[in-house]
Amino acid sequence: MLLSAASLMSAGGARAQGDPIASAIADPLRPDADRAADARRKPAETLAFAQVRPGMKVAELFPGGGYFSRMLSRVVGKDGHVWLVPWQEPQSGRTRRLAADPSYGNFTFVEGNLLGFRPGEPLDLVFTVQNYHDITSPQRAQVNQLIYRWLRPGGAYVILDHAAVDGSGYATLPLHRIDEALVKKEVTAAGFKLAGESQALRNRDDDRKTNVFDPAIRGRTDQFMLRFVKP
Repeated sequence: MLLSAASLMSAGGARAQGDPIASAIADPLRPDADRAADARRKPAETLAFAQVRPGMKVAELFPGGGYFSRMLSRVVGKDGHVWLVPWQEPQSGRTRRLAADPSYGNFTFVEGNLLGFRPGEPLDLVFTVQNYHDITSPQRAQVNQLIYRWLRPGGAYVILDHAAVDGSGYATLPLHRIDEALVKKEVTAAGFKLAGESQALRNRDDDRKTNVFDPAIRGRTDQFMLRFVKP
C-alpha cells in the first residue's frame, strides 16, 4: 500500500522523536550548510558508531564550526553535557559563540586548550573529527595520556581522520592526513583498547596522496573511524 507524503513525513517525525540521534539531525536550528553536508559526512552512522546517548558527558576536541557539536548537545540532552575544547585560542571564536548560544544550554567552552583542561567529573566520551593529525608528534602522546585520565573506565575515545597511505607512518602536513596504523599504535600505547572500526566514510577512489583541501578530493577523502575504550 502506498503512503501519502503527509503520512511519510509523520512517520519520519515519529522516528526522529524516538531516536535521539535522528532527532538531533532533524534539529531545525542546524545551519543549512551543515544539513547540506550530511549526505557526505554521514552523521547518523558516525554518532551511532560513537555510541552517543542521552545523559553522557562528552568532550569534543577542536569543534570548529560546530557541525557535530550541535548534534552532540541534542543527543546527550539536558542531563548530559558537552565540553568544547579548542586547540588554539585565537582560532576558537566560532566555538566560543556556539557555546554561548542559549538555544542549547549544555555546552562549556574550555578556555585555553586541551593541555590545560581538567574536567570536574569523569567523561563518557572524547570525540574528535579530522583533527588528530593536527597535533604534533611529541604532543600526541601527551594528549592521549591526558584523555585516558579524563575518561571513566569503559569510556570511549573516538577518532575520525583523513587516511594517509597504509603503513607509511605519515602524519599531518602538508597533506593533512595520518596513517591509520600510526593512530592505533599511539592510542593503544596510552593504555586504550581498540573496540571498533567503521567503514562508513571510506573512499577507495582516494589515492591518499593528495592534500585534503585540493578541490579534486576535498569533502570526499578516504576517512577512517576508530573507537577506543579505556579498560
